[in-house]
Amino acid sequence: MCRHQHPCPGADRPGRPDNHTAVIVSAHPEQGWSLLCDGTIVFDDTGELLPDGRTVSPHRPSAAAV
Repeated sequence: MCRHQHPCPGADRPGRPDNHTAVIVSAHPEQGWSLLCDGTIVFDDTGELLPDGRTVSPHRPSAAAV
């Protein structure tokens, strides 16, 4: 699905890092989501919908201790 150089690793790769190497191909900030070139949909709340239908729960950072 990824058409740029160097192609991004697939969304199903083991041990996906929290930061995405995939490029946004369609952004919908008014709706709170973006489509990445690897077929993953990422949501503003940090949740994800993978191309195979699996979901990744939001993973917001915890508040810093004062």
